[in-house]
Amino acid sequence: MATDRDGAIRELAALVARSGRVADVAALERAALEREEQGSTGLGAEIAVPHAKTDAVTAPVVGFARSAEGIEWGSLDGTRARLIFMIAVPEAAAGDEHLRILARLARALTDAGFRARLRDAPDPAAIMEVLAEIP
Repeated sequence: MATDRDGAIRELAALVARSGRVADVAALERAALEREEQGSTGLGAEIAVPHAKTDAVTAPVVGFARSAEGIEWGSLDGTRARLIFMIAVPEAAAGDEHLRILARLARALTDAGFRARLRDAPDPAAIMEVLAEIP
């Protein structure tokens, strides 16, 4: 995992591109970085949720990465982001779909136990099991 915010966004853009839902990885990166310039997506509690509304994606997609050391993300509580989710939606689906995904994710992430299970999951299969808990 990258050690800085911009590098993490680039890595997550490449990760979600493997889904087949990204038409232009560079444009997705730019959109997510431009969104960060409007205000940090570091939510605190060691969580960051960079996101982009862009036609660089053909369908909504979410990616996840962990950072053992944490990445400085400008969170209000001063914590470094260890759990990082990227949400990308096409412009046409930006309103409702983007908010629906963010709300579901936020509800799960308010649970300290969920965050701990996600942080401590030993491998990708275990991570997917924890993520499957999101309603």
